[in-house]
Amino acid sequence: MTKTVFITGASSGIGAATAIAVAKAGWNVGLFARSEEKLQKLADEIGDQALVLTGDATKLEEQKTAMDKLKDKFGSIDAVFANAGRGTSGAGVEEGHPDDWDGMVDLNIKGALYTAHAAMPHLKPVKGQFLVTGSMAGRNHLKGSVYGATKWFIHGFAGNLAQEMAEWGGRCMVVSPGMVDTAFFDSPKPDKLQPEDVAEAIVYAMNAPQRANVREIYIAPTN
Repeated sequence: MTKTVFITGASSGIGAATAIAVAKAGWNVGLFARSEEKLQKLADEIGDQALVLTGDATKLEEQKTAMDKLKDKFGSIDAVFANAGRGTSGAGVEEGHPDDWDGMVDLNIKGALYTAHAAMPHLKPVKGQFLVTGSMAGRNHLKGSVYGATKWFIHGFAGNLAQEMAEWGGRCMVVSPGMVDTAFFDSPKPDKLQPEDVAEAIVYAMNAPQRANVREIYIAPTN
């Protein structure tokens, strides 16, 4: 039976690359993001294995509704990838913008929490897997980085969730990339990681046998 994954932040970057990679690996994929136009373009590329699910990751009910639609379409949800996230416009604490922090915390922290909360009723019956995008910035201290602090939360949360899911045979994995060449940055970073590099790590974890719990994959640019 073909398995199904739900991906937040699926319209670009790591999310879009992962959607393409997991579809090639034989999975059905639910594409969740705010931009219907970008999602539809991606779905057209993937084909019948993809379902467009427009919504805002900071809205719990919108995530719940999207997951229900995905289950109705393909019969089950076997994995959920909480990938949606963003940075902040001002670096550091003193020069940072508190109003901007609110939006970042809502997406990076609360959005991931909402994804996990909405996912558990779907994953528990199938002993499924929860995956979440962390960061090198959530493993190393970076001067004044409020963004990095949100990723420290993700790393701690993923470890705690893994313990909870283990009680019913579920698995939880955090992928921790260094700098990735995506629209997250104002200028291209062609010498850094590519979204496809992270996507391959996600596919590896998703296709690992049930006996293997891949808890973290940490990927740094060679240079």
